[in-house]
Amino acid sequence: MDVTSSSGGGGDPRQIEETKPLLGGDVSAPEGTKMGAVPCRRALLLCNGMRYKLLQEGDIQVCVIRHPRTFLSKILTSKFLRRWEPHHLTLADNNLASATPTGYMENSVSYSAIEDVQLLSWENAPKYCLQLTIPGGTVLLQAANSYLRDQWFHSLQWKKKIYKYKKVLSNPSRWEVVLKEIRTLVDMALTSPLQDDSINQAPLEIVSKLLSENTNLTTQEHENIIVAIAPLLENNHPPPDLCEFFCKHCRERPRSMVVIEVFTPVVQRILKHNMDFGKCPRLRLFTQEYILALNELNAGMEVVKKFIQSMHGPTGHCPHPRVLPNLVAVCLAAIYSCYEEFINSRDNSPSLKEIRNGCQQPCDRKPTLPLRLLHPSPDLVSQEATLSEARLKSVVVASSEIHVEVERTSTAKPALTASAGNDSEPNLIDCLMVSPACSTMSIELGPQADRTLGCYVEILKLLSDYDDWRPSLASLLQPIPFPKEALAHEKFTKELKYVIQRFAEDPRQEVHSCLLSVRAGKDGWFQLYSPGGVACDDDGELFASMVHILMGSCYKTKKFLLSLAENKLGPCMLLALRGNQTMVEILCLMLEYNIIDNNDTQLQIISTLESTDVGKRMYEQLCDRQRELKELQRKGGPTRLTLPSKSTDADLARLLSSGSFGNLENLSLAFTNVTSACAEHLIKLPSLKQLNLWSTQFGDAGLRLLSEHLTMLQVLNLCETPVTDAGLLALSSMKSLCSLNMNSTKLSADTYEDLKAKLPNLKEVDVRYTEAW
Repeated sequence: MDVTSSSGGGGDPRQIEETKPLLGGDVSAPEGTKMGAVPCRRALLLCNGMRYKLLQEGDIQVCVIRHPRTFLSKILTSKFLRRWEPHHLTLADNNLASATPTGYMENSVSYSAIEDVQLLSWENAPKYCLQLTIPGGTVLLQAANSYLRDQWFHSLQWKKKIYKYKKVLSNPSRWEVVLKEIRTLVDMALTSPLQDDSINQAPLEIVSKLLSENTNLTTQEHENIIVAIAPLLENNHPPPDLCEFFCKHCRERPRSMVVIEVFTPVVQRILKHNMDFGKCPRLRLFTQEYILALNELNAGMEVVKKFIQSMHGPTGHCPHPRVLPNLVAVCLAAIYSCYEEFINSRDNSPSLKEIRNGCQQPCDRKPTLPLRLLHPSPDLVSQEATLSEARLKSVVVASSEIHVEVERTSTAKPALTASAGNDSEPNLIDCLMVSPACSTMSIELGPQADRTLGCYVEILKLLSDYDDWRPSLASLLQPIPFPKEALAHEKFTKELKYVIQRFAEDPRQEVHSCLLSVRAGKDGWFQLYSPGGVACDDDGELFASMVHILMGSCYKTKKFLLSLAENKLGPCMLLALRGNQTMVEILCLMLEYNIIDNNDTQLQIISTLESTDVGKRMYEQLCDRQRELKELQRKGGPTRLTLPSKSTDADLARLLSSGSFGNLENLSLAFTNVTSACAEHLIKLPSLKQLNLWSTQFGDAGLRLLSEHLTMLQVLNLCETPVTDAGLLALSSMKSLCSLNMNSTKLSADTYEDLKAKLPNLKEVDVRYTEAW
């Protein structure tokens, strides 16, 4: 029984298969196939815009017809005696195999053995069939519907062609022919109706393997291949081996137009998408080398700046949230690579703890000379400088690219309080008149490492200039991600100072709060760039700027002041002595909140304040406030007080300053217009036990201040206030709370559970209309 294809004008004018050239020449579909005596007509494929997913496996009916050679075999292969078998077929890389290798599919069918794949439409026979022509017969595949049939058809076509391209490109002879075949392979992937990541990745992997096995190509051949595969790279990440090839091209020919025209959209796509550079390190390396190639152009950093601008976009908000984290990851890796050789020899290098010797660590040896706070003797200062030089030690660490000279000195960390037997010579003074002798590390990088460092630090500076990126950038850099060698490198910390300054100038709390360490016991940027810190290269200007912005936000608390008093009191007093208004305010607050316990230290602070006009004025104001506070706290006055609705912070301050409220236990500010600013007045009420803030604008900052000072508060009403978890968590220190109303606030369930665990006396709680309800 013969099965022939109709070639007349009445047939369906649809193309069966693309006839793309391979290395061996054109492959054309046969006009017809003999399969017994059953006539059939070939249904040719029409490109109707349908899209299909690449099949890897599936269920289908299978029938194998051997070419009939006798009259009996023709009868046995007739459609009336034909037998169909259900199989679960797998489209592997090399063959078509069944999960149950029995019957017709006992042996797998190699793609190399398939001569043709056709769509068939049978007359008076089952529909939705595929015909696979193999030597000695035909394999018929019957799907459940036309869509599945077409999906099987395109998937088999794709697997068959990719298998052929892998074979012919594995043994290239003439590179001009190889280039032609690569272009044909790219066109096939772009025009395929299959939609799957592997459709574009498979050609890229073939080309990647081809390049990795042939490393003796000329530069022009490199560029021709890159241009040929460029259309596939617009929507696909290059494979690892291809990334390595691109990196090599960026290093060897950074001024090539291929870098700008072809690599730019590829890198832009990498930066805009979710990338795990830990799993794809070569993608990060390729991005890193691309940016360095841009820096090698005549315009240098101007080209890099325009690239960063293109990634951010013309608006004030970048529409791609992954761009910044990916750029920061590339910058950190590049900066790390500049010090990598030194890091690998870290056993011979001083630790950062040693480098900061004297700045962060206490020293057992006392300073040789006591120094006077306000009247230093030039002779004493010169003698101290001579002794410091005598203690200088030098350590040299050399590598093939890095020469490091470490100069270390030992200084004493000032103590906050003087011991009883040493009152005449408090250690605090030691750090005031002598600038902190922190260790310096002079690192000389190689020319290439120096250019890399300059480029990527400049990118961090560019990123910090964008207002919408600055909060995320500060968060990413808060746990200091740089190696200790970089932090001890004067050039690096000097350039990075611009970024820290941008954080210190930003009024948003989520930005400048990242200047502090991420947790206790860890250094943050505030510590590194403050006087005595390893990165500090000025007289405390940046330190004063950081303190000013932190004190202006929610950090005007005892905890922050206490940390300054313990670690940075000396620099604060020195800057106040030079007339810095922020530091004068800090010292006044330390006195006002009784942060300093030692009498001698308090007298030194008072002397410092009285030595300048601004300090004298603010200290007098402090004394006036203290007198008013004592008058306010004098026993007497009402025990209950209710402010009229629509009262403001100024009204409350005016009322509390008008008389004595030492006995005030119950204060109602409900339905007034007070804000967190009134907390400074509330903390001066020593007997306050009940506070009603219902429907006010009292927020998180005020709540933090109350939690530090009004620890005896028993009843607190925060109903319909804008407080959030950030402020409510601070209430955990108010152990006397018995009743707490958080109705209609932004309380979360986790914070509510935390408060219940930490407030043992809490008996009445209202959490209606919150997440915890």
